[in-house]
Amino acid sequence: MEIDLSPKLAKRVYGGDGGAYYAWSPDELPMLRRGNIGASKLALLKNGFALPHYSDSAKVAYVLQGNGVAGIVLPEKEEKVVAIKKGDAIALPFGVVTWWYNKEDTELVVLFLGETLKAHKAGSFTDFFLAGSNGIFTGFSTEFVSRAWDMEESIVKNLVGNQTGSGIVQLDAGAKMPEPKNEHRKGMALNCEEAPLDVDIKNGGRVVVLNTKNLPLVGEVGFGADLVRLDGRAMCSPGFSCDSALQVTYIVRGSGRVQVVGVDGKRVLETTVKAGNLFIVPRFFVVSKIADPDGMEWFSIVTTPNPIFTHLAGSIGTWKALSPEVIQASLGVGSDIEKKFRSKRANEAIFFPPPS
Repeated sequence: MEIDLSPKLAKRVYGGDGGAYYAWSPDELPMLRRGNIGASKLALLKNGFALPHYSDSAKVAYVLQGNGVAGIVLPEKEEKVVAIKKGDAIALPFGVVTWWYNKEDTELVVLFLGETLKAHKAGSFTDFFLAGSNGIFTGFSTEFVSRAWDMEESIVKNLVGNQTGSGIVQLDAGAKMPEPKNEHRKGMALNCEEAPLDVDIKNGGRVVVLNTKNLPLVGEVGFGADLVRLDGRAMCSPGFSCDSALQVTYIVRGSGRVQVVGVDGKRVLETTVKAGNLFIVPRFFVVSKIADPDGMEWFSIVTTPNPIFTHLAGSIGTWKALSPEVIQASLGVGSDIEKKFRSKRANEAIFFPPPS
């Protein structure tokens, strides 16, 4: 059965004066449900505050735009108050409670990608709010809240009655919020735009890989991530994830062309992607990208903590490892064409600069 792999944009789910929450629907992007993947975005305006909540899915958060503050409470741990900025990646395991705040004029936009294997709905995140009109206080009776927090019922009624906002609220300009602490950032966030490069090809592209070495919480989340920046008109070598992982890709900036080849050598996707698009490459399918003149940047998760990729072209490509006789027999060519085929891309790996 064929499945639609075409890239999609997120749609608004809820919001108000403080900002909005957007998500990709598994009904529009079927690979979300099939691959048990969730994807969403949080956009906070000035003084926007995303109320404390936890999710039914482990996620990786990536700051697409702006500066702000994130409150992170791991199970049975103290609150970490972390300053966040564009390029930051944060691993959010199961059970973590978070809140997000933007006090700047520039909109704060955070991308969330994760697995929904244990979620209530395959392909969608479900958040549980600790406060607000849809928070836990509104669900329990005043008797239960009073007993649990050792408060008089009259105070409980006032407490619940004051929670009129839902999900995202806008705080008063003079509202006082916790100040971030530098020591809280260690081990919680990694800026992918400033981190050491794992791959750096002149006029080709650059990669920063998020894994258990540079962000240990990735191990608890259960999947890795990377930020890839492809230079103008450069190409990303055809390749596939050889450890049965899905590749979930969000286009951060720029645009380009993508081709995906699946079972029986069939091209299952050929399209142009642009900033804001999300698409998913199925397990073992081969994908390649060519950036438009202004280049292209994407953030991806791969559904294994330390992903392994096999590239088919370039100096580390699989074809380079095969013996000449096997290549000649497989492609039905003579030694002269085989030698020419093998000699190309001898000094280039993963990213190929544009033709001169």
